[in-house]
Amino acid sequence: MDQLSPAELTLIEMARAQPMLAQVERWSTINSGTRNLAGLASVATELADAFSVLPGEIQLIAPEPAESVGTDGIVSAIEHGRHLHLSVRPDAAVRMLFTGHMDTVYPVDHSFQALTMRDDGTLNGPGVADMKGGLALMLGALTAIEASPFGPRIGYDVVINSDEETGSFSSAALIADMALGKVAALTYEPALPDGTLAGARGGTGNFSIVVRGLSAHAGRNPDDGRNAILAAADIALRLAEARGPRLAVNPARIDGGGPNNVVPDLAVLRVNFRPATLDEIKRAQAQIDSAVAMVAAKHDVRIEVHGGFNRPPKPIDAGAEMLFGLVKSSGAALGLDIGWRHSGGVCDGNNIAACGVPVVDTMGARGGAIHSPDEFLIVDSLPERAALSALTIARIAQAGRL
Repeated sequence: MDQLSPAELTLIEMARAQPMLAQVERWSTINSGTRNLAGLASVATELADAFSVLPGEIQLIAPEPAESVGTDGIVSAIEHGRHLHLSVRPDAAVRMLFTGHMDTVYPVDHSFQALTMRDDGTLNGPGVADMKGGLALMLGALTAIEASPFGPRIGYDVVINSDEETGSFSSAALIADMALGKVAALTYEPALPDGTLAGARGGTGNFSIVVRGLSAHAGRNPDDGRNAILAAADIALRLAEARGPRLAVNPARIDGGGPNNVVPDLAVLRVNFRPATLDEIKRAQAQIDSAVAMVAAKHDVRIEVHGGFNRPPKPIDAGAEMLFGLVKSSGAALGLDIGWRHSGGVCDGNNIAACGVPVVDTMGARGGAIHSPDEFLIVDSLPERAALSALTIARIAQAGRL
């Protein structure tokens, strides 16, 4: 185990002593589903108050415009909550980025709203692991850093967005802007129950493809119609042909249609892509372009493509290897065996890595069953992971680099 300095030992104890469980319990009782704007406003106020113990300027940033395609094919604006931004010592020579999200996947009318402390030392509740627990231990680590000799050596930005669970469409520009000039970033998605971190991640892209045909009587004059459902299904089949070991393609839903005796004139195809590399994004985009052109000509329909690849793949490059190595050595100093493995999921870490900034994006609490009513937080992991973050940050501050 690495030797800890007296200052590091004090730092670790301060991080462990922060009131993280009480914060998780308080924040998790407020429903903050991505579309619950009132709940997000309440949580944002709570977080702004909690993070005000840190120096610097806190702002609640208005969301960037974002759009959605309805089942009727109409494009409309989506409302999002405001995003929290804290800037500390922006002129420091060494600066880091810390990110998390305040939204959850549980809407305001979801049946899963209550917290239950279990006998096995876990807390069951909406967002306790993903990621109210991560936000609490991020704050705990930074509070300890600010009370230590390491604080003045480092500057940082904290971004807590309100729309990560739905793709960060209204916060991606803010995150990219805050990533500029940072030596490293830590994102507080939950680690696995055994403490394993996410390493490389694939990317993701979501598309809504609107097909407009022509209605007609299905019995009298069907050939005068242009069947939008049939054309959308043809696109889905053509896109599925692009599937391979490094590109998953999931045509997930077709909206449209009506009475059996009417040729449908509208369909909306929803498709998700999971590319492992940037080359696979190019191949997927080429497949989309080709399928749309061929189907438009074959079925004599009009097609509009909405969406894009909002999460680029996140490889483990040299910078990421160095940061993972630092987290691992910091863990070893604390008696933790830190490992990581490839993840099929995506998060804001993908976007940060795309900016050229090394990032470890599962620095949050240990927990599991996220996005389900069985979601749980391992309570003892709050002080454990706060100490891990604090020591990692302190060692970057001491070295003056990654």
